[in-house]
Amino acid sequence: MDDYQLAEALVREAGNLALLMRQAGLEGQQKTSVSDVVTAADHAAEAYVLEQLQRCRPDDGILGEEGASEQGNSGRTWVIDPVDGTYNFLHGSTYWCSAIALKDSSGALLGAIFQPEEDKLWLGGTTRAATLNGEPLTSFRSNDSGGRVRAETPLAEQGAATYIHPTWLADPMCAMPWHAAATSAASLRMFGSGSCDLGRVADGELDCWFQHSSPEWDWLPGQAIVLAAGGAADVVRVNGLEWFVAGGTTAVRQLRAALESGSVG
Repeated sequence: MDDYQLAEALVREAGNLALLMRQAGLEGQQKTSVSDVVTAADHAAEAYVLEQLQRCRPDDGILGEEGASEQGNSGRTWVIDPVDGTYNFLHGSTYWCSAIALKDSSGALLGAIFQPEEDKLWLGGTTRAATLNGEPLTSFRSNDSGGRVRAETPLAEQGAATYIHPTWLADPMCAMPWHAAATSAASLRMFGSGSCDLGRVADGELDCWFQHSSPEWDWLPGQAIVLAAGGAADVVRVNGLEWFVAGGTTAVRQLRAALESGSVG
């Protein structure tokens, strides 16, 4: 299998394994807060992906949310999120997924996201256009109707997906840029899985997305797919926090400006 086929197979198998384990009964353990939890399914799915990568790509590095870490010697690293949206997963929501990215020193090479209970698999990267269940994504492209290309639609006419933990709203250094960006959009959505959100930005169900302090496993899979769909992505540092932004070119530019307007320095 090539890298895309491997990534597709791994997220599908990891997601289905997690779903089967949930159906058999699971309990969660807190990591940093009530809403930041982990289950045996997270660990089992990551262990499965780790084992397969060690067998199929022994020279590559591996980085997983639940602790997988292999250095590798190829200059490439697979980044694993076995269950993104574990709080949703544990509470019976369908809005969770398994995600994986492959990166090198230049950034993300590809991303794969699988949402098992919706049977949605997003895939794309630097050498392959983005797809959803094998169908090309064209949500950022021009169409034959003569309407404005979505990539050019201003933020004030778009809905933004985001996430912020309630404790961060008590910190003005975070709350001020978040509020500036949030009030610049036409509407807000907060679902609890960054990778599911970014897949939907790529396919057009959601318009744009922003979130601070995203680890690589929450950012790189979706970033790769959004870019492969013709969208834009950016990272901006404001008040000591990094904000991650994705969507159409105009929305990303305007989200960046809004976030920067919340700077206190």
